[in-house]
Amino acid sequence: MTLEVWAWLAVAAYALHIMEEFALDWREWARSVIGMPVEWTDFYITNAAVIVLGVVQAQLAGVLPVVALSFAALMLINATVFHVLPIMATNGRFSPGAITAVLLFYPIGIGMYRFAAANGMLTRGVLLGSMLGGAVLMAYPIVLLRLKGLPYFKQAP
Repeated sequence: MTLEVWAWLAVAAYALHIMEEFALDWREWARSVIGMPVEWTDFYITNAAVIVLGVVQAQLAGVLPVVALSFAALMLINATVFHVLPIMATNGRFSPGAITAVLLFYPIGIGMYRFAAANGMLTRGVLLGSMLGGAVLMAYPIVLLRLKGLPYFKQAP
Protein backbone atom coordinates (compact mmCIF):
# COMPACT_ATOMS: atom_id res chain seq x y z
CA MET A 1 0.00 0.00 0.00
CA THR A 2 1.10 3.58 -0.58
CA LEU A 3 0.57 6.67 1.54
CA GLU A 4 -1.93 7.80 -1.10
CA VAL A 5 -3.99 4.64 -0.58
CA TRP A 6 -3.91 5.17 3.19
CA ALA A 7 -4.94 8.79 2.64
CA TRP A 8 -7.94 7.81 0.51
CA LEU A 9 -8.95 5.26 3.14
CA ALA A 10 -8.84 8.12 5.64
CA VAL A 11 -11.30 10.12 3.53
CA ALA A 12 -13.65 7.14 3.31
CA ALA A 13 -13.38 6.58 7.07
CA TYR A 14 -14.19 10.21 7.73
CA ALA A 15 -17.27 10.00 5.48
CA LEU A 16 -18.51 7.00 7.47
CA HIS A 17 -17.70 8.83 10.71
CA ILE A 18 -19.80 11.83 9.64
CA MET A 19 -22.69 9.50 8.80
CA GLU A 20 -22.49 7.92 12.26
CA GLU A 21 -22.34 11.27 14.03
CA PHE A 22 -25.34 12.57 12.10
CA ALA A 23 -27.45 9.44 12.51
CA LEU A 24 -26.78 9.19 16.24
CA ASP A 25 -27.34 12.94 16.94
CA TRP A 26 -23.87 14.26 17.63
CA ARG A 27 -25.28 17.80 17.83
CA GLU A 28 -27.35 17.04 20.92
CA TRP A 29 -24.44 15.16 22.50
CA ALA A 30 -22.08 18.09 21.84
CA ARG A 31 -24.53 20.54 23.38
CA SER A 32 -25.32 18.49 26.47
CA VAL A 33 -21.99 16.82 27.22
CA ILE A 34 -19.29 19.28 26.16
CA GLY A 35 -21.38 22.45 26.09
CA MET A 36 -20.60 23.30 22.49
CA PRO A 37 -23.26 25.64 21.03
CA VAL A 38 -23.35 23.84 17.70
CA GLU A 39 -26.15 23.85 15.14
CA TRP A 40 -26.68 21.36 12.34
CA THR A 41 -25.56 23.97 9.79
CA ASP A 42 -22.22 24.21 11.65
CA PHE A 43 -21.95 20.43 11.48
CA TYR A 44 -22.73 20.33 7.74
CA ILE A 45 -20.32 23.09 6.75
CA THR A 46 -17.49 21.86 8.97
CA ASN A 47 -17.78 18.29 7.74
CA ALA A 48 -18.04 19.37 4.10
CA ALA A 49 -14.78 21.24 4.63
CA VAL A 50 -13.24 18.16 6.26
CA ILE A 51 -14.10 16.05 3.22
CA VAL A 52 -12.61 18.69 0.88
CA LEU A 53 -9.46 18.77 3.02
CA GLY A 54 -9.43 14.98 2.95
CA VAL A 55 -9.50 14.92 -0.85
CA VAL A 56 -6.72 17.52 -0.96
CA GLN A 57 -4.51 15.57 1.46
CA ALA A 58 -5.06 12.36 -0.47
CA GLN A 59 -4.02 14.08 -3.70
CA LEU A 60 -0.92 15.57 -2.05
CA ALA A 61 0.11 12.54 0.04
CA GLY A 62 2.85 11.43 -2.34
CA VAL A 63 4.58 14.80 -2.52
CA LEU A 64 3.70 16.35 0.87
CA PRO A 65 3.47 13.59 3.47
CA VAL A 66 3.09 16.21 6.22
CA VAL A 67 -0.29 17.17 4.77
CA ALA A 68 -1.57 13.58 4.75
CA LEU A 69 -0.20 12.98 8.23
CA SER A 70 -1.88 16.17 9.47
CA PHE A 71 -5.17 14.59 8.40
CA ALA A 72 -4.16 11.39 10.22
CA ALA A 73 -3.40 13.48 13.32
CA LEU A 74 -6.79 15.18 13.00
CA MET A 75 -8.44 11.75 12.99
CA LEU A 76 -6.46 10.56 16.02
CA ILE A 77 -7.13 13.76 17.97
CA ASN A 78 -10.83 13.64 17.07
CA ALA A 79 -11.10 9.99 18.14
CA THR A 80 -9.34 10.60 21.43
CA VAL A 81 -10.54 14.05 22.53
CA PHE A 82 -14.11 13.97 21.21
CA HIS A 83 -15.00 10.32 21.57
CA VAL A 84 -12.88 8.06 23.79
CA LEU A 85 -12.01 10.52 26.58
CA PRO A 86 -15.57 11.88 26.88
CA ILE A 87 -16.93 8.34 27.17
CA MET A 88 -14.46 7.71 29.97
CA ALA A 89 -15.20 11.06 31.65
CA THR A 90 -18.97 10.48 31.60
CA ASN A 91 -18.88 6.94 32.97
CA GLY A 92 -19.65 5.34 29.64
CA ARG A 93 -22.12 7.75 28.05
CA PHE A 94 -21.92 7.03 24.34
CA SER A 95 -20.38 9.66 22.07
CA PRO A 96 -21.83 9.55 18.53
CA GLY A 97 -18.92 8.80 16.23
CA ALA A 98 -17.10 6.59 18.74
CA ILE A 99 -17.65 3.42 16.74
CA THR A 100 -15.94 4.67 13.59
CA ALA A 101 -13.37 6.56 15.65
CA VAL A 102 -12.21 3.37 17.33
CA LEU A 103 -12.69 0.94 14.45
CA LEU A 104 -11.47 3.18 11.61
CA PHE A 105 -9.71 6.35 12.80
CA TYR A 106 -7.21 4.64 15.09
CA PRO A 107 -6.16 1.87 12.68
CA ILE A 108 -5.97 4.15 9.64
CA GLY A 109 -4.34 7.08 11.44
CA ILE A 110 -1.75 4.83 13.09
CA GLY A 111 -1.30 2.94 9.81
CA MET A 112 -0.49 6.18 8.01
CA TYR A 113 2.18 7.08 10.56
CA ARG A 114 3.64 3.56 10.54
CA PHE A 115 3.79 3.56 6.74
CA ALA A 116 5.49 6.96 6.71
CA ALA A 117 8.00 5.82 9.34
CA ALA A 118 8.76 2.56 7.53
CA ASN A 119 9.35 4.41 4.27
CA GLY A 120 11.60 7.18 5.60
CA MET A 121 8.97 9.93 5.34
CA LEU A 122 8.49 10.52 9.05
CA THR A 123 11.24 12.98 9.93
CA ARG A 124 11.08 14.91 13.17
CA GLY A 125 9.85 17.96 11.23
CA VAL A 126 7.11 15.97 9.49
CA LEU A 127 6.03 14.41 12.79
CA LEU A 128 5.86 17.74 14.63
CA GLY A 129 4.36 19.55 11.65
CA SER A 130 1.65 16.93 11.25
CA MET A 131 0.79 16.97 14.94
CA LEU A 132 0.56 20.77 14.89
CA GLY A 133 -1.41 20.67 11.64
CA GLY A 134 -3.87 18.13 13.04
CA ALA A 135 -4.33 20.15 16.22
CA VAL A 136 -4.95 23.34 14.24
CA LEU A 137 -7.44 21.57 11.97
CA MET A 138 -9.29 20.24 15.03
CA ALA A 139 -9.28 23.57 16.85
CA TYR A 140 -10.15 25.86 13.93
CA PRO A 141 -13.91 25.20 13.70
CA ILE A 142 -14.21 25.22 17.50
CA VAL A 143 -12.48 28.60 17.71
CA LEU A 144 -14.72 29.98 14.95
CA LEU A 145 -17.79 28.66 16.73
CA ARG A 146 -16.74 30.44 19.93
CA LEU A 147 -15.82 33.66 18.10
CA LYS A 148 -19.16 33.95 16.31
CA GLY A 149 -20.87 34.36 19.67
CA LEU A 150 -18.81 37.42 20.59
CA PRO A 151 -20.34 40.86 19.99
CA TYR A 152 -17.50 41.99 17.71
CA PHE A 153 -18.22 39.20 15.23
CA LYS A 154 -22.02 39.51 15.12
CA GLN A 155 -23.14 40.74 11.71
CA ALA A 156 -26.75 41.58 12.51
CA PRO A 157 -27.38 45.22 13.58
